[in-house]
Amino acid sequence: MDHHPEEPVAPDVEAFIRELPKVELHVHLEGSMRPELLLRLARKHRVAGIPASPGELREWYAFTDFPHFIDVYLTSVNALLDEEDFAELAADVANNLAAQNVRYAEVHVSLFGHLMRGVDARTVFDGIERGRRAAEAEHGIRLRWIPDFPGDYGLDSAEQTLDATLRHGPDSVVGFGVGGIEVSRAPFADVFGRARAAGLRSLPHAGENGGPERIREALDLLGAERIGHGIDAARDPELLARLRDERIPVDVSPTSNLRTRAVAELKAHPLPAMLEAGLITTLNSDDPPMFGTDLLGEYRTAHRMGLGPAELAGLARNGVHASYLDPAAKQALLAEIDAVAARHGAG
Repeated sequence: MDHHPEEPVAPDVEAFIRELPKVELHVHLEGSMRPELLLRLARKHRVAGIPASPGELREWYAFTDFPHFIDVYLTSVNALLDEEDFAELAADVANNLAAQNVRYAEVHVSLFGHLMRGVDARTVFDGIERGRRAAEAEHGIRLRWIPDFPGDYGLDSAEQTLDATLRHGPDSVVGFGVGGIEVSRAPFADVFGRARAAGLRSLPHAGENGGPERIREALDLLGAERIGHGIDAARDPELLARLRDERIPVDVSPTSNLRTRAVAELKAHPLPAMLEAGLITTLNSDDPPMFGTDLLGEYRTAHRMGLGPAELAGLARNGVHASYLDPAAKQALLAEIDAVAARHGAG
């Protein structure tokens, strides 16, 4: 869906990016729905408000700002209604990730966006688990889930999401998150306390466009173990130092930041500065079809920012370190990354 095709990277760099084993830690299930699947499901359920052709869909995905993106996101979710829809989506997302040599992904699920439409949590979880198991059997890729809620919908949305997750969530749920338009995270402190007490990791969005203060709230009030987006930390040297010293990973999605106008242009993106400051920064695609990208595209974009193959391999390692893979799987994947890097002279 990219309106501005980027210059291709050199063939040797492209080969390296494709061969590099990867993990993805910040990608949304619903935001990963390919246009073909969205159009088919919208027709199946006769959903109003969704364009009927790929061309119109491309124009629909030309976001003017972050609230506009959220409006489109919430409308597209209306195409998901039954267990079969969720199974098909989860399998399709996993297949697309596997084709990019992604071995493991932690996928955000906009659970409240389904609950508020009257779709039962069991329908969502049963469907995505079916899709996950099918993809794991076919490709060996492993998926884990992070149910989340939109913070701008208030405390009730947080409580409903957590209650439904604790009641119906499978063992493949690893964390709990908050997204949507960035509002104060203070009201959600108790809900995240309950989630952490139940064994879920605190994985909130913060500092995408809400300023450094949102990141501080995520750390101090939500017990965040990893920050989604977090680019506003680059505006606050003290916060950068804290994230570095406390070794809190930050999941960065460059193309997403450009498409939602959180960052004006690529050369202004803080990813290189965050790496320079010593942050454990990971690379992610967020809502790939909506932003005209995928994880391969994000590695190309990072390269265009001036990061060479050795630094790209470092980003891949950061993803493994920041993930909730088991230690043995982490070591095996890190060894694979090292081997590919050495083969390409990027050790």
